[in-house]
Amino acid sequence: MKLSSGKDPMGSAIADYYYHQKANKLRVQSSLFEEDEIPVPYLFRTFQEMPLVERQALRLCRGEVLDVGAASGCHSLALCGMGYPHKVTCLELSQLSCDVMKARGLNHVLCMDFFAEEEIGRYDTVLMLMNGTSIIGKLERMPLFFRRLDALLAPGGQVLVDSSDLIYLYDNGDGTYDIDNPNSYYGEVDYRMVYKNVRGERFDCLYLDFDTLRKSASAHGYSCELILQGKHYDYLARIAKAKE
Repeated sequence: MKLSSGKDPMGSAIADYYYHQKANKLRVQSSLFEEDEIPVPYLFRTFQEMPLVERQALRLCRGEVLDVGAASGCHSLALCGMGYPHKVTCLELSQLSCDVMKARGLNHVLCMDFFAEEEIGRYDTVLMLMNGTSIIGKLERMPLFFRRLDALLAPGGQVLVDSSDLIYLYDNGDGTYDIDNPNSYYGEVDYRMVYKNVRGERFDCLYLDFDTLRKSASAHGYSCELILQGKHYDYLARIAKAKE
């Protein structure tokens, strides 16, 4: 499945900014939070402009890389700018974003859903940044996520993924937490993006705390290592097939 231009707010914003050097507000709506905005130039950030978690992930890449949810291609282009000697493949659902990545000089671009049951090769590094766990959507989809990794990782391969622990949103300041719905995982968020007159469909987004990610990885035969803790409940983790 690919996103059509009429249902692709982020791709429309990326295309506007790339081809016209300007863009309107990319609005983010949720039933849980007040409306927010993604600064479109941030989607074109350079290596020096990236947060520490992302810079460290890029330094840890090895072998052939699959850049998942590549958007404008900033992480792949940063690898190229670092003189990365191996092949980098971008995977993105948005056709508009894929067209921009190709225009920016990225030659290996796949326009498809990460969860599509399609053989696209095996990779030494699967790179999932800018809250990479978001594409999982719901905690109940973790088995599906690890089955997909089984198909994508080369022997000895790794996944470099970042996320955030949203527990801080429910902190009462006294060591207790007031979670609205104790029957669902607090990191499950619904979003919709709007750009100009382009209104996207609602989608589920998963923010995972590290301990939940580690336990799920272990249950599916993977190891999970905390690489770096960010300044605001964010982190970088490395997932790999557990050694038998």
